[in-house]
Amino acid sequence: MKLGDLTTPALVVDVAGLEHNLAAMAEALPGARLRPHVKATKCTALARRQAQLGHRGFCCATIREMEGLAAAGLGEDLLLANEVVDARRLGRLDARVTVAVDSPETIEAAAAGGVREVLVDVNVGLPRCGCAPEQAGRLAALGRRRGLSVRGVMGYEGHAMAIAGRAERKRACDASMALLAAAHAQVGGELVSAGGTGTYDLNEQASEIQAGSYSLMDTAYARLGLPFRLALFVWSTVISVSEGFAVADCGLKSLGMDHGNPSIDGAKVWFCSDEHVTFAAQRRPRVGDRIRVWPAHVDPTVAYHERLHLADGDAVVDCWAIDLRGW
Repeated sequence: MKLGDLTTPALVVDVAGLEHNLAAMAEALPGARLRPHVKATKCTALARRQAQLGHRGFCCATIREMEGLAAAGLGEDLLLANEVVDARRLGRLDARVTVAVDSPETIEAAAAGGVREVLVDVNVGLPRCGCAPEQAGRLAALGRRRGLSVRGVMGYEGHAMAIAGRAERKRACDASMALLAAAHAQVGGELVSAGGTGTYDLNEQASEIQAGSYSLMDTAYARLGLPFRLALFVWSTVISVSEGFAVADCGLKSLGMDHGNPSIDGAKVWFCSDEHVTFAAQRRPRVGDRIRVWPAHVDPTVAYHERLHLADGDAVVDCWAIDLRGW
């Protein structure tokens, strides 16, 4: 099959770019230093490739992702880096399961659901989940009283990920990790789990980094000058051409838009609507032309699609199911 044979819009991965990204990260963070976050890719075939490179533990955002990895034989060390108030599905998994907790309620849910290991999730500056650092010790003690093994702490400096300047991004990361270190001093345990693609080489305090987007990349992270290539694009067809602009057949329902418009080589994107991207190109395209549309945010883009088509040049060499979608 060739790229031209695909029905558009289709999600395509450049094999050379993917392999470059996987190898570059494996060199920077070998083995257990990286806990790949599958929320970015939602694909067990890609996770298996990461495991082959030595990354045997995985990070998840949903119970569905945990279940899918366990069923695929990738359950050696799974972390649900998210709070849940019903952990029964997790307790039934044939896998090593750790879940994030940040309250007495989530500790009780883990214990009642049959989960045996937890990490105390700490708010390190991003106003999302996580307890205040000074509460971490009390929560750890409560978890141990409920019979749970507390493996350590986790925190996500997500507010630092997209800071353009490397020095400023480093300062924000360090400030967050100081909060996490204070919590870890109270909690104990072998794990300090944190980080992401934007701070993978800046976060020196965490024992493991939860990076996911690096494997496929997007234009938001590309602006940071990281050593990873854009490997994921939405293959699209030009369906209408007018004086000064053209329209291709991918839009809001096939692109993650929370980080802004996608990019098209040699063109300026005007806007996206449900099934359309309107753009002005340096060279006037023709109806029927195929184009690469580069998403600004890989995670939700992947979740909109059912499969990844792997391309080597113009040849489609494989197709991987995005089999961890949904909840």
